[in-house]
Amino acid sequence: MPLRQLIQPPRLWPAEAASSRRVTWLELFFDLIFVAAVAQVDAPLSVNYSLAGVFRFLAFFVLIWWAWVGHTIYSTRFDTDDLVQRLLTLIQMFAVAAMAANAKDAFDSRYSAGFAAAYAAMRLVLVFQYLRARQVTESRRLATHYAIGVGAAAVVWIVSAVVDPPTRYWLWALALTIDLGTPFLALDHAEKIPPDSAHLPERFGLFTIILLGESIVAVMHGMESQDSWSLSAALSAFQGMAIAFCFWWWYFDGAAGASERPIHTRRQAMLFHIWNYAHWPLYTGIALAAVGVKHIVALAPGDHLHPMEAWILCGSVALAMGSVTVIGMTSQAAQRCSCLSVQSFPHVCLASLTLLAGFVGHLVPPVLLITALTAVSVLQVGVSLRRKAVDQNAMAVQGDEVPAFDSEPGTKSGSIPGARMPRAKSIHLFWPATFEEGGDSKVSHPSYF
Repeated sequence: MPLRQLIQPPRLWPAEAASSRRVTWLELFFDLIFVAAVAQVDAPLSVNYSLAGVFRFLAFFVLIWWAWVGHTIYSTRFDTDDLVQRLLTLIQMFAVAAMAANAKDAFDSRYSAGFAAAYAAMRLVLVFQYLRARQVTESRRLATHYAIGVGAAAVVWIVSAVVDPPTRYWLWALALTIDLGTPFLALDHAEKIPPDSAHLPERFGLFTIILLGESIVAVMHGMESQDSWSLSAALSAFQGMAIAFCFWWWYFDGAAGASERPIHTRRQAMLFHIWNYAHWPLYTGIALAAVGVKHIVALAPGDHLHPMEAWILCGSVALAMGSVTVIGMTSQAAQRCSCLSVQSFPHVCLASLTLLAGFVGHLVPPVLLITALTAVSVLQVGVSLRRKAVDQNAMAVQGDEVPAFDSEPGTKSGSIPGARMPRAKSIHLFWPATFEEGGDSKVSHPSYF
């Protein structure tokens, strides 16, 4: 094969306006590496489910998540699948594996320095990718902006790996600020050269599935620790999976978290960034709640959670609920609503109720606590789907009020012979399909955006 076919310059995606893009096998392979990374960072929480353990988890997890986001946004904005891109992806996968291998000890150990160095290596690869993207004339300013921002942060990460605490921690804070702030300083570029509106949410949806899958694995590990099955352990395991199922339902259906996110205006660019950053507390809440549920399932009959464990569990579930609420508020369907804050109020109240449960979580039997969390999760799903049904019915009514295309201005379409009004559609609360009334009813799946 000629070398010019193996090495091709990057190009903006999509090359053709009518083309569609799906997740590639290489992207799926890349995401699988993060399964191991998240599991490695999550493992110490099983024996140290405390504020110190949570703080350690947050510091490592935010970098793993941001490393994934950086690669994902680049590969979504640019269509590159040549030999160079695949080799760079392999290097990034190795860097993620090195990050996971070093995320197993305290912050003041040599492992944390190795973690920072591995993360810096991955970011330097991203810098090289953006420098390659400067060949595209339309994206030169965007690529330069990201190359400078990511590169400056990578240099700070490298320096932090060779200095001792507490200077290392201050350099981490500076580098993370540069990393997280770089996209916000590129709002104009995001508006002119946005990521693919369908492909990027699909990648985030897949990563959400990965985290929910990890929560199921945590429940399974809790089940393995039981020598003899008790009714409370069985109920706790089932309801732990039910909580994960509710978050799946709420995120993908009620909040439309993985639906298209087109960027045509500066406001949409800002909403895109809010949607992007809201995933980190969501993923954090899911991961922390999974470990808490694992502890409940593994408890012996008659045992109770420690007060701090109950607080972390309830707080993490509430954090995930608040994040899904914010993600739902950034969707296109939500932005068309004139009373968005009113519709989001029940979600906020339920999340607050979950947080308050931390006051009594250690006083009640663990199976009762997880039952309460499951009930609130089910209510969150019901509220979101109810709101979605109301929005769709309102849109259907608005469509019915549109005059027929051949009617005169100021004339009702019903007064014109032969003019037919569209048939009203009824929305089923717990099924994302639209049913047309009548004898020849057919099921159609509408596009919410």
